[in-house]
Amino acid sequence: MSHQTLSPAHQALPDDLPPDATRAAAGIALVLVAQLMLVLDATVVNVALPHIATDLSFGPAGLSWVLNAYTLAFGGLLLLGGRLGDVFGRRRMFEAGLALFTVASLLGGLAQTPGMLVGARALQGVGAALAAPGVLALLTTSAPDEAARNRALALFGAVSSGGMSIGLLLGGALTDLGSWRWTMFINVPIGLAVLALTRRVLDETTRRPGRFDVVGALTATGGAVSVVWALIQAPEHGWASARVLGGLALGAALIALLARTELRVAHPMLRPELLRDGRRVGGLAVMALVVGGQLSMFFLAVQFIEGELGFGPMESGLAFLPLTLGIFAMSRVTPRLLARFGPSPMIIVGATGLATSFAWLSTLSASDDYLSGLFGPMLLNGLSAGLAFMPVTAIVLAGVEPEHAGSASGLLQTFQQLGGAIGLAVIVSVYAVGAVPGEFLPGARAAFLTSAGFAAVALAVGVALHLQGRRTARGRAGADEPRVVAVEAA
Repeated sequence: MSHQTLSPAHQALPDDLPPDATRAAAGIALVLVAQLMLVLDATVVNVALPHIATDLSFGPAGLSWVLNAYTLAFGGLLLLGGRLGDVFGRRRMFEAGLALFTVASLLGGLAQTPGMLVGARALQGVGAALAAPGVLALLTTSAPDEAARNRALALFGAVSSGGMSIGLLLGGALTDLGSWRWTMFINVPIGLAVLALTRRVLDETTRRPGRFDVVGALTATGGAVSVVWALIQAPEHGWASARVLGGLALGAALIALLARTELRVAHPMLRPELLRDGRRVGGLAVMALVVGGQLSMFFLAVQFIEGELGFGPMESGLAFLPLTLGIFAMSRVTPRLLARFGPSPMIIVGATGLATSFAWLSTLSASDDYLSGLFGPMLLNGLSAGLAFMPVTAIVLAGVEPEHAGSASGLLQTFQQLGGAIGLAVIVSVYAVGAVPGEFLPGARAAFLTSAGFAAVALAVGVALHLQGRRTARGRAGADEPRVVAVEAA
């Protein structure tokens, strides 16, 4: 899949839309609805956790697995999901994953014991991992032209980065108006509707022939699961604990075996050339850093809103509206900005805004209310995240052949999930070190500054990408200059 920067004129809608434009738009809308459902499920139960703990008699340690079971399965199986889509067809895997996710949501809403709910959340993660890589690949193949593709990528970025805050809003409303069980049940009618329409508006992709890389599948899945599991354990057991170090060591060994395998097999699980492009690797790093920093918004800000300000579940969800609206407002203009300025300047500005918003949040005091302490940095954070997300996606997918789009999409979302797991583990650890019993703010200040540090590193990577792009452009310009040939006088 080649990617090229277009002039603003080319971004305009054509006078004569292709005959299948309406169907293509419906297909794009459909997969975006599915993506929103998969993303918001990472946070939709957050504000409902106290109600879940009371209803199902969860212990403090077990309650964390209502969140972690989803994250672990989702992040650990994404690469496998992307490869399965390349081999067996992306629409088919999208349908299979979404069907499993929908059934698991029903089981989660009906759960009567902690084990049943955690198991259902893990099944939701498996379904999400099978469906999510196909979302991005189907988006890019459904778009009728490059302008539509860029608009679809902008909306994908808005949904992916804003979905977590929407999850808090939806979870709070459902818990307040009904029961925590509706945070699970709400997925069932949406999932069934998407499944009913999928074959009407989405075409199956061409399957990629070749044998399935079993060793690559096992090592990629095992390595990702081990790393995510170890990082989830870090805040509770410490970074130097045997289970954390052992999980990281096992994950590193499996990933090393994956790299060795993929260089030797004819049909690799993860194509090595995807990681030979420095710009793509830089884009993946920015994705992990941005998502890792953003997790402080959903871990720390929720605690301040509910614990310090005394907001209820629905009010807590509404408190995130500035962040959500900022992300979606920026998605309206990012395609035009990308066409005019290119991706790296947008990443630089977005990362600068994110770092500023986190530093601003670190100044929270006990005398602050919502408007004086949270509204401004939340709005800035949403606008900045919306500005950074789409160009990162464009960089990672640039130059990827259509038959490998599923693997590239799985790789991008794996870094997103790993970034979230690493970021949350680091942020929680920093918070715990600086925490004072009975007080929220001392530990939160250092944790918010840690998120600012993540954004600052993303800014540095964005600057490196910009400089690399300028060097490449100068090299191309030099190669295109006419050569002066000296002709010796006779």
